[in-house]
Formats: sequence, structure tokens, C-alpha cells
Amino acid sequence: MDYNFREIETRWQQYWIDHQIYKVGEDRSKPKFYVLDMFPYPSGAGLHVGHPLGYIASDIFSRYKRLQGFNVLHPMGYDAYGLPAEQYAIQTGQHPAITTENNIRRYREQLDKIGFSYDWSREVRTCDPAYYKWTQWAFIRMFHSYYCNQAQQARPIDELTEVFSQQGTAGLDLACNEPMEFSAEEWNAKSEKEQQEILMNYRIAYLGDTMVNWCPELGTVLANDEVSEGLSIRGGYPVEQKKMRQWCLRVSAYAQRLLDGLDKVDWTDSLKETQRNWIGRSEGAVMHFKTSRGSTFDIFTTRADTIFGVTFMVLAPESELVGELTTDRQREAVEEYIIKTKKKTERERIADKSVSGVFSGSYAIHPFTGEQLQIWISDYVLAGYGTGAIMAVPAHDSRDYTFARHFNLPVIPLVEGCDVSEESFDAKEGIMINSDFLNGMTVKEAIPAAIDEVEKRGLGYRKINFRLRDAIFSRQRYWGEPFPVYYKDGMPYTLDESELPLELPEVDKYLPTETGEPPLGRAANWYTKEGYPLELNTMPGFAGSSAYYLRYMDPQNDNALVSEDAGSYWRNVDLYIGGTEHATGHLVYSRFWNKFLFDLGVSCEEEPFKKLVNQGMIQGRSNFVYRIKGSNTFVSLNLKEQYDVTPIHVDVNIVHNDILDIEAFRNWNPEYKTAEFILEDGKYICGWAIEKMSKSMFNVVNPDDIVEKYGADTLRLYEMFLGPLEQSKPWDTNGIDGVHRFLRRVWNLFYKEGNLSVTDDEPTREELKALHKLIKKVSFDIEHFSFNTSVSAFMICANELTSLKCSKRAILGDLVVCLAPFAPHMAEELWHALGNNTTVCDAEWPVWNEEFLKEDAFPYAISFNGKSRFVLEFPTDATNEEIEKAVLDHPNSQKWIEGKSPKKIIIVPKKIVNVVI
Repeated sequence: MDYNFREIETRWQQYWIDHQIYKVGEDRSKPKFYVLDMFPYPSGAGLHVGHPLGYIASDIFSRYKRLQGFNVLHPMGYDAYGLPAEQYAIQTGQHPAITTENNIRRYREQLDKIGFSYDWSREVRTCDPAYYKWTQWAFIRMFHSYYCNQAQQARPIDELTEVFSQQGTAGLDLACNEPMEFSAEEWNAKSEKEQQEILMNYRIAYLGDTMVNWCPELGTVLANDEVSEGLSIRGGYPVEQKKMRQWCLRVSAYAQRLLDGLDKVDWTDSLKETQRNWIGRSEGAVMHFKTSRGSTFDIFTTRADTIFGVTFMVLAPESELVGELTTDRQREAVEEYIIKTKKKTERERIADKSVSGVFSGSYAIHPFTGEQLQIWISDYVLAGYGTGAIMAVPAHDSRDYTFARHFNLPVIPLVEGCDVSEESFDAKEGIMINSDFLNGMTVKEAIPAAIDEVEKRGLGYRKINFRLRDAIFSRQRYWGEPFPVYYKDGMPYTLDESELPLELPEVDKYLPTETGEPPLGRAANWYTKEGYPLELNTMPGFAGSSAYYLRYMDPQNDNALVSEDAGSYWRNVDLYIGGTEHATGHLVYSRFWNKFLFDLGVSCEEEPFKKLVNQGMIQGRSNFVYRIKGSNTFVSLNLKEQYDVTPIHVDVNIVHNDILDIEAFRNWNPEYKTAEFILEDGKYICGWAIEKMSKSMFNVVNPDDIVEKYGADTLRLYEMFLGPLEQSKPWDTNGIDGVHRFLRRVWNLFYKEGNLSVTDDEPTREELKALHKLIKKVSFDIEHFSFNTSVSAFMICANELTSLKCSKRAILGDLVVCLAPFAPHMAEELWHALGNNTTVCDAEWPVWNEEFLKEDAFPYAISFNGKSRFVLEFPTDATNEEIEKAVLDHPNSQKWIEGKSPKKIIIVPKKIVNVVI
């Protein structure tokens, strides 16, 4: 029987479906293990070979844990809401649901061909009303909750209204938009609308005025990663900063818990550091500054000790203080600057090192010296961090320094001996100067002393600040989860949970209305049964992906997001695999979402993802042909220097081992139908480069093509063989033949001349050593995600067993089980060929025996005066005296000793013997 991978893979994929091999339920007789992939957005382009990298890794680990006796949950679904489907709907009129369904069907076909062990009975789609019912449910719970800083927990809003009615705000420490103070009498005297407006200040899901990336052409708010250089990534339309009333989630209330939770998870240090920087905890002081216009504003600083080095103040362009503090004389210049700033996202402003700004015309009063400080407006200050205003200390801050030098503002050094003639000085240590009561102190002494003095004089107060901001949760789009919200007297109220899901309505167009309302404004009867208008915005993309891991635990439950029984069994994700691009968005929001559900008692673990592994990117390996300028003649790579040529990207699928299929090239593009070629040794050799895998570079490789030509098992092994999982690496089909030959070599251990040739003979010690060396290596490598070295170990083992002409059942049976996570189709075929009636997925992972790994003898390099001359092998238990005698008595030693008496003999155990003459 030949290795017919197409027939084998088709047959066993159908077997797995027919016998529901991957269907899983709660089984308390087994330990659980939950393996999760970051689920994909199903784009119209389908999968390329880079997409399955993480999926293959998670599948290997899932199968391995199952073979170890774990009950493994390994689900898959689709992050189905997205702007591409909506844009396609706008262009064609086709409903996004149809586009998404077609894309999902294509993804499913491709995933099935690769042989993943997903329990498809648990599939979720974020656009399915049965799924987003629970996103809407969570939003309602957030709307009806507040965050108690003292308890560090979300609590029911009804509890807060009861406290307000009895004691007002006295003694409360609550997460809020802005501090409020009122008595019980004042609260009770307010109307329902006034009370609702106050509660909005405390709700975890609240309406707030925020700066957003507004794209008029697309009619929606865009996330930072959807904008580049003032233009939308999709379509290239202008984007501006705009203040809008948006739904927000009070993620910032959980900042400290999000930080603390990082100490409890098994993530890489770099990923944890990324999250810590994003959350951005800093301790400092809020300080009050009076202005020349009679008002007061606050700044937050971590370095109150630098107060005497402040020479000017800076406001963020979007700060409300700008309008208040801009003088009539400066108004035109300020307004012109603000219009310019609106075209940049915050991310671009942070990255931009150029200097720009405009004087407001007003002054701040230095709280200690009474000196007047110019108040400037500049885009290097952001409204979202602190108060949107800073005190500038140019001597000791690089951006303040650059700004001061550009606009000829004073620079006052505060540390003894520092030189600020060319650049700012990092003032983290040293002796204070030019600082009044702080003079002579060390920097470390001055920091708390300055805050003490600020509080003593009533100029401010201590505060812990976080960079993490609340999440904007509104999109002016059609294709997204509808909010379960209606409006009465202009105030939002939530639907009753019994009315969920609120399904996305039909609209005549997927564009904003003529009056500028979001697309849902086109929906007929978009009202409650009482006639109240429903919310017109939809939820953002991260809404559906923030708790999907919980829904996988209990996907058919109509009564709860996850039942207590399923939740207490599966608990949280043991292994999560996905890309680093989600380090600050998805991972922060999903951790927040889970902590909120933990506060509600829905999730039984506060951290959703115990271990997280980031897979690298598979880059494209582009190929080039070289056209002689002014002709339709192409010259091969090593001859191109003789001509004036233009390199042109060519489809990598018509190139094999960098050799161009000339006829396929002529048929690829009508322009090249009459192409002529200057060859070398009868072949056209293409150039190559490593680039991002992209259609425009013709370097996209479809996994279907690889599966068709080599088989799914070859694809799986080859993607792992390319390099370490966490590293990015280029796709290069030049090595795939070797992996395919390896699988055939394994096949040939079982079959000779088409017939199964396996014996029940006792294995030799050499065969056992080869096998157990493999078991130990692969077991270690899988646990440490070193899948590339596992593949190498398989190749070495196959070569050794082939050399030993091994056909022993006792050896080959365990070899098949070890191979099963990597090449499940071949393993299933060979497992049954060995006479087993159950799936190889339920076999038992073999355990290596150290006895078989012990060496009987070791080769020693025999050296004379440090120069190696020959090799002798000695038993592992040979004594130094025995080794010495054998070396000196050996005939080869005599010509190097030449009758002399050795001065000493140095023996390095199991390595070398050096005879010193």
C-alpha cells in the first residue's frame, strides 16, 4: 500500500466527523484542559499559509494533552462583525450577513482540510443573535452597576441610589467621571431625569463626551489602528479628532486589579510589560494653578519636586481650557492650530517628534513664586492622560526642552552639576538647586517633601493616576451588536433582559441617514413597544470578542452566558495562543470584562487566560523576474547585471525552488503572452525577497494548494519546522519536499513493497534507545512550544529506525502515538493498520524510560600535548586507572610517546584523555 495522502486524509476527516471524535463535555472523572485560539475575522480572501500557524500549534498541544488523559476543550468560532463586510455592503447592496456567511463557509472548508481537532458543536459567531444576546446582557449589567473603590468591586446601581437617598455622597469612594458632592436631601429633591444624569457619572457603562477619530466619509468613529497619517486605513478617507457623546465602559476603575492580575498569569515578561505600560500607574500630586483670567486649573505630576523648574504651561489642543484661556488676540492662531491637530490620531501625535504649538495669550501663576508662566497649546500633550494640562520643566524633560528651545522659553536646571546646554538632563538623582526649600536635598528626598509642602499649603493633594482610559463603546455603523437601550425624556434606559436579544433590523441602505444619523436611523419601527426610540449606534468589534471564551464552555445555554456547572468545571483558559497585535486592545478589554463578570459571580476565575503564547508571523517570500527595459524579454537572476532591467513581482505559485514555470508565466498575464527569456543552464531563476504576505506582491500561498500537492500532515509539520513558534519567519516552499519525504520514510517503516510488514519481535536496545530518546525530546518540546525541534527529532528517529531496519510493533506503535499530534491523518491510518479499533486520539502518551537512554560506552578523544590524534571507546563504568592503562598500551599511542615517560595524564570524564609528555 502506497502513501496516498489524499485518500487517507479525506477518509479520516470523515471518520472523525461521523464518530464525533472531537465532541467534548464535562467529565469530572478526568482533569480538564482548555486550549483556545484567538478566533479569526472571516475575510473574503480566506486563509493564507500564515494564518494556521497558531492553530496548528494549539492543535498539537490539544491532542498531546488528550493523549495524556486530559479532557480537552478546543473550540473555534468567528469574530464575525467587521468594517470590511459593511463596506462591501455599501458598495454592492448585499447584506453583510450574506457576505459573512459565505466567508465563514470558505474558512470552515480550509480549516477542515488541515485536520484540526475542534469541537465544532461549540462554534460561536459574534453576529448570531443567540450569541450577542449575552453581549447585550453583559452591557445591561454594566449599565446597572457602579464601582466601589473601597470594596474594589462592581456593585448594583440600585444599592447606590439607596445610599444617596440616606446619606448623599458623604463617606463614599466611587469610580466616576468627575467628583460630586450632595446631601441626601438634595438627592431626594431631584427629578427622575436629574437623578439619572447623576447616576450616569457612576455607571460602569455610561454615556460620556469623548474625543474620537471621526471619519465623515465612512460615517463612523474609528479605532486608532484603523487610522494612519490622518486617513482611514480602509478607503484612505480624512479622519479628524471630534468630541462626541459616546457609550463608554469604565475600564479605568479596574486599572489596579488589571495590574495586580499580571502577577498571577503565565505570560511572557515582555507582554506583561506592554500591558503595565498601557495601564500606566504613576504616583504623584494634583496641583492647582491660578490664571491671569481669574480661573483655576489642575495639573497632575509625578515630579512635584521640579516645581521650581517650571517655566511655562502647556494645554492639550482638545482641552476645554483652550477656549476659556485663549485671548481674542490669539484666537485666530489657536483655532487654525486646532484644525490642523484634528487630523492626527493620538498615536500619531505620540510618535511625531516635530515641534509645534501656539501661545494662548494667558498666563498661569506659579503657586510658590507668584511668577507669571505663559500658557501654550501643543499637540504633544494629550487630553486623556491626567488633566490635559502640564507644567513644563524643560531642563529635565526632553519634549519640554525641545519645545522651549524652539520657542525661546527659559530653561532652569534643578540638579547640581547638570549640563542643559544641549539637551535635557534626566533628574532621577542628584542634589537639588534653584529650588527654594528643597535646596540641598537629594532628588529622592525632594519628591515626597515637595508633595508634603503642596498639601500643607493647600496647593493640591497626593494622587495615584493611570494612563489607562475608559473604552469608547459606540460605533456609527450598521454591522454590529445593537444596544439594548431606549431613550425616554432624552435619558437612556435598558430593555428588560427578557426582551433579549434585540436583533439587528433591516435597513434600505448601509449608509448614515441624510440627516447624519447612523444607519440604524433608516430602520423602520426602531422603537420599543411603548414607542420609545432605540439606540442608533452599535457596539464595537471588541464587544463580541471580550467573553467568547466563556460562551464556548456552554454555547447552547439559552438561560445563562455559562451555567454554574460548566463554568466551575472548565473555569478559565489554560492555554491561549494568538498574535502580539492584541496585547493592549483585546487582552485588556477581555480581562476587564471577565473581572466584571467575576464581581457578578458569573465567572469563577478572575483572570481568564492562565498561560498565553504569542505566535510569530509567517512572512511572504516574494519572487521576481527581471524584464529588460523597453522590451518583453526577461533575463535570469545571475545574468541580470549585464542588462538594464526592471524587477517585477511574480506569482510565487508558478515558481518552484526559485525556478520559473515559463509557460505558466506566459498564461498568468496577457501582457506576458509573448515574453522571451534569457536562461541560464536551460532554466529561468527568479530573484527573491522577504516581505509581508500580500496579494499586491503575489506572494500569498493558499494552504489548499499545499494540502492538494503534499497533504495536510506535510503542511502541519512544515509550518512547525520553519522555526520557533514565537518568531516571525519567511514562508519558503524550498524545504517542504524534505518534510514530505520524512513522512514517506515513516510510512516505509510499516510497509514494504506495498504490504504491511510489522513484526511482534522483541525490540533491540538500539531501537528502544532511538524511540525513548524521541519520546523524551518531543514531550519536553511540546510542553515548551519548541515544535520545530520536535520535527527535527522525528526526522532523526526515522533515520535511525530505518538504518536499524526496525519493523517492531513495540517500537512503531509508540512512534505513531508521538506523531499523532503533528500528523494526525497518517497516525490514524497507521494506528488502525496496527490492528487498533479505536481512534489514535484516545491512545496513551508513552513515557520514556531513562534506562534505555543510558550509554554503555562513550567515545574519548585521545590527545597528546593537547592535540587530538585518535578516538577510543570505553565502557561508562571504566575507572581512570583502566582508561590510563588502555591508552598507554594502545599501539597508536607508541608513535606519539616515542619512548618517553608521560608527565601526567588528564582525563575529562566521557570526553577526552590528554597525555602530557
